[in-house]
Order: sequence, then structure tokens, then C-alpha cells
Amino acid sequence: MEKKYIAFLYNIRHKYPKLNDARTQLETDFDDPETIMIIIKHLKGCGFRVLPIEANRKAYLKLYRNRNKILLAFNYSEGIYGSDRESHIPSMLEMLQIPYTGSTPLTQALVLNKAKAKEILSANNIPVLPHQLFKNNKEKLNKNLKFPLIVKPVAQGSSSGITNKSVVFNKKQLRRQISFIIETFNQEALVESYLSGREFSVAMLGNPPKILPIIESCHKLLPKGYFHIDSLEVKWLFEEESEFNHLICPAKISKKFKRKIEKICYDVWKALNVRDWCRIDMRCDRKNNPYVLEVNSPPGIIPPEVSNMSYFPLAARAAGMSYKKLLRKIINLAFKRYGIKK
Repeated sequence: MEKKYIAFLYNIRHKYPKLNDARTQLETDFDDPETIMIIIKHLKGCGFRVLPIEANRKAYLKLYRNRNKILLAFNYSEGIYGSDRESHIPSMLEMLQIPYTGSTPLTQALVLNKAKAKEILSANNIPVLPHQLFKNNKEKLNKNLKFPLIVKPVAQGSSSGITNKSVVFNKKQLRRQISFIIETFNQEALVESYLSGREFSVAMLGNPPKILPIIESCHKLLPKGYFHIDSLEVKWLFEEESEFNHLICPAKISKKFKRKIEKICYDVWKALNVRDWCRIDMRCDRKNNPYVLEVNSPPGIIPPEVSNMSYFPLAARAAGMSYKKLLRKIINLAFKRYGIKK
């Protein structure tokens, strides 16, 4: 019997994000070709035959032609078009009855849309920030939202569209930033309360999930000129071009506070029906009350040869898990869910 393949679904970045060219931020969620090649090399190093498939408009044709050769699809795709783009590849895989890693189309659509995710989390008594969606910059600001505020694209990741200008302190700045988001990303602008407290990133792995060592983005370690948020400047300039690391893993927090964060994350996992793995970003107010900012699924897994700042592999290393072991674990979790014998 011919040994089957692991299909690796991914998206390639064709333009590197630049602060002075907003259109290049549309592909911030994607990965450079060199990064994808190294991930594929690691997958092969785990003992798998790998079938790389870029998640573009031709992906369905390649999946269809090779459907009988694919044992499992490793879904690392972000999708390329539409407000529900992260659900596209899982939907294709469901249609073709190809087993795959990660969450279902519904979950993927929900976590990409920060506002819809917040609605579900709020309905499950999970702490989220007061927020408002803007279709244009003429809409009135809700009275329960007080400055300072932060303005984001409603359905982007990797700090796309989030810069030093995203935190606004008056109506003029608010209108300007809302216009920028809508015109650049062709989607609604999400406006929410800006919190000045500590920020954490929580990697979850398993069914049921286990929480890997928690990461803190220690913004007070950032040099002057960087606003205290995980902005495009921080992720794409400071983190990648500086030898200085502002990420602390494991985070230095009390056992009681750690349990509080973990409880919230387990509740998020259940409310959104996450499978296999995800990463949850949280931020605290001045009283150290944590709020869920967003859920990353699939989270980034840039190999350590490329960057030591990729959050999920960083948390895995802190747990004593090598990069190859992390990849094998994600695949084995999906194997177990589908009852696939290796």
C-alpha cells in the first residue's frame, strides 16, 4: 500500500509589511516563502511525506485530485478573500472528507471576526471589552466608550492595521483611524476600550487542552517611540530587528492569577468549540482584571531558525517541547480525533 501524504495548507506573503505602505499590511497574516519551506522541511523531518498546497484559488483542485492520497491535512491557512476567509480551506476539506488539523469552518469564521467572537464570549460570561463596529466614520460613538480607545480591523491578525496611531485620544483621531481601517482593509473598524495593564498570550494544545507556559508581552521594556501595544512596529520592527526580547515566558505571575487566566481560556475554548490548538491574547485593566482580546486559530508557528519570537513555538520550548515535537503533537491530536492509525 502506498504511503499517504500530509497535505500542508499555507499562504505565501508576496509583500513584506511596511509602515508607510498600508496596502502591504493585507498579507501580514501570511508567511514568507523561506519560512514555509523550513516548516515543510521540519514536517518531512518528522517522518511524513508532505504535499505542499498554497491556499489560493487552485487549492480545491489540488485537494480534489489528491484526495485519495492524503492521510491528513495540516491546516495552516489564512485564506485570501472575503470576511470569512479562514473558513474556506476547512470547508473544502469537509466537502472532500479529508481529515484535518484544527477547528471547524464555523469556529474559524468566528475567531477571525473579533466582534462576533466577542458576542459569543460575552454571552458565556467571559470578560471582553466594551466595543463598537463602524461602517463609516460618521457614526456616533457609543456613550459607554470613553477615550482613550483603540481602533482595529475587525477581521485581521498579526497586528495588521494596528500601529502607534491606533490608540486614539479624541474624536478627530478616532475618525481618522476609522477611515484608514475601512479604506485599507475594506472591512468594518472595531473600536474598543484601550487598556494600559499587562498583556498575556496563552497557547493551548490538546483535546481536552493543556495550557503551555504563559507569555507576557512586557511593554515597559520597549524603547521610547513604541506605544505599549503589540503593534505592527513592535512585531515587525522591534521584535525582528532588535536583539532585545520583551517577551517573558513563563510569565511572572502568582498562582492565583495564573488560575484565573487559565479558567478564562478554558471557557473560551469551550464556548468557541476550538479543536487541537489555539492561542488566546488577553490584556488587563489597571486593577489587573484580564479581558480576552482575540483567539488565534491557527496560531503562528514560525520555526526558530527564522525567529525566536513566534509565540506558540516559544511557549512550547518553555514546556520542553522541540519544534518537531510540536508539529508531531498537532498532527497526532488530529489523528486521534479521526481514529487514524499511523
